[in-house]
Amino acid sequence: MKRKAFMKSILGASAFLGFPISKIDAENNSIQELIDKAKRDNNGSMFGFKCSKIEKVRIGIIGLGNRGNTLLEMLEYLIKNNHAEINGLSDLTYKKVNLASEKISSWQRKKIKLFYDSNDDWKKMCKRDDIDLIIIATPWNLHAKMAIFSMENNKHVGCEVPIASTLKDCWKIIETAERTKKHCMMMENCNYNEEELWILNMIQEGVFGDITHTEGAYIHDLRGLLLSDTYYQDQWRLNEHINRNGNLYTTHGLGPISFYLNIARGDTFSYLTSMSSRELNLSKAAKNENHPIQSYSCGDMNNTLIKTKKGKTILLQFDVHTGRPYTRINKVVGTKAVHDGYPSRLYIDKGNIPSWGHNWLNKDEYNLLKTKYKHPIIKSLEKISEGFKQGHGGMDFVMIYRMIRGLNLGLPLDINVYDSVMWSAITPLSEISVASKSKSIIIPDFTAGKWRDYSSLEIMNNII
Repeated sequence: MKRKAFMKSILGASAFLGFPISKIDAENNSIQELIDKAKRDNNGSMFGFKCSKIEKVRIGIIGLGNRGNTLLEMLEYLIKNNHAEINGLSDLTYKKVNLASEKISSWQRKKIKLFYDSNDDWKKMCKRDDIDLIIIATPWNLHAKMAIFSMENNKHVGCEVPIASTLKDCWKIIETAERTKKHCMMMENCNYNEEELWILNMIQEGVFGDITHTEGAYIHDLRGLLLSDTYYQDQWRLNEHINRNGNLYTTHGLGPISFYLNIARGDTFSYLTSMSSRELNLSKAAKNENHPIQSYSCGDMNNTLIKTKKGKTILLQFDVHTGRPYTRINKVVGTKAVHDGYPSRLYIDKGNIPSWGHNWLNKDEYNLLKTKYKHPIIKSLEKISEGFKQGHGGMDFVMIYRMIRGLNLGLPLDINVYDSVMWSAITPLSEISVASKSKSIIIPDFTAGKWRDYSSLEIMNNII
């Protein structure tokens, strides 16, 4: 790479790494060396980590916008059944915390402390002794510092996606979790969707044979919401598209895929390459709406291809600029079966080599397998969840239920700090690859080799 092009890519990569430009020596460092500079030593293991049982989980919530209010509603069942209570609410405005408090008052009698006086008022809540778990539902750029501060103040963390935006923060989160011995779970709800759990169960039961390739995506037309001056406070999400170019939302596809492939539990990510298309659709919509900002860095479509240590491939797609129907794709290719998502279709290899092509299972055959391999988690929670708000077709409820009950029972949580970091880190790594003409980027081993100690997924067991 010529010096001019290299310098340009380095300037972009510095933000993703979390280093100021002044600390980057373009003459003596390759991009991969810069990535390695962000690394911290691992000083323990949070695999299989169990905290002491918490009979009633005392919760503080930071962020009561669109996502925060949805998560709040998922707690109703747990509060009414004495598994949890909310002791603190924090947001930038009194209106939001007060409305949330009024909603909760019909579920619990205990008075809730409200924090809204300043941008840093959430820290006061995190320092309280009557809180065990901090739930973070704020703009992306705040997640890492809030998670780290919460753990430093003796709190477990449940954080919305992504858990971090820079590699430096990814390593810092792992170091903090290992040192403080606090759970730090990224709340990736798609891992708990009925279809994804059905596929996971079939994989674990051997229906797919050996997996060779997977695909996931976040394809969702967000132009109206991105350009709205009210939906995202201060249009924080639009700012991400102004300043960044890569796969900005990896986890909806990658979370379930990582469980399918036993990532960090017998296999792990090896390297990636990423490419973004040109940007047209968001800027066109902005011009049509006379939006004050009409130029964006993020391409309309990003493709990120990942290779695992054991040779499996993962294709992740990201597009929130184009008028396409929502999909997470959810494709799994194995030696015995293939699943293709949205709409869900299934092919079972019957052992004979077809002369030409193959056919998807018919409706009756499909439904038979859908019933036979329905995941035990879904079966156990169907009746429990009746009469309560579900969130995103039920997966929000399952996610929150399992996080709280895991803390109640002193069990390992489904998604640990390594999962949280590994799935989030693909975003800054994709940005680096895009900025360097789709250069192949080695993905850091955030587990420090601990992924080799496992042969299968040890979580997602059925709990009540």
